Amino acid sequence: MKRTLLPWFPFAFLATVFALMVYAAVQQVYRSSANDPQIQMAQDAAAKLAGGAPLAEVVPMEIVDAASLAPYLIVFNENGAPVAASVRLGARVPVPPPGVFAAARGVPEQRLTWQPARDMRSAIVVRHYGGKNPGFVVAGRSLREVEQRVARLSGLVIMMWAGAIGFLLVYFGVVAWLSPAEAGPRRK
Repeated sequence: MKRTLLPWFPFAFLATVFALMVYAAVQQVYRSSANDPQIQMAQDAAAKLAGGAPLAEVVPMEIVDAASLAPYLIVFNENGAPVAASVRLGARVPVPPPGVFAAARGVPEQRLTWQPARDMRSAIVVRHYGGKNPGFVVAGRSLREVEQRVARLSGLVIMMWAGAIGFLLVYFGVVAWLSPAEAGPRRK
């Protein structure tokens, strides 16, 4: 048994590290791609508002539920109060924590995960804009589909890792079984 497990451990460790690296890389690609429509929406809306466009030309008229997969746009004034929105959470406009706006002042764009309600997460992009009436634009979209993909990815990576560990264990077991037993001291 010792002859089987001793050479197996380094390979099992490498299989585990490789599985974790694959999971982390793919999960990050899934999560970062969840921002794609919001990046364009936030950039365009902030540019229009900074140029003096009226809110009615920037914020879509259709109101979506925050649980929907449809992207949404919220415009906040300089103090962080909502002034126009294409999303509702129940009867209200969801508002990110004030720290989000404080952090957005110092960077061109913030991309983060926001939980506006229990069991509801959104990928949001926040941009501060200047002009005559400065404020913030938040473009968001539910992460529900991305989280389901990540859950499926977890299952696939675990199955592949277990298969690799099992294969390595069988391989080293067969090698140890087929190898001649270590001979004791030879007599002359």
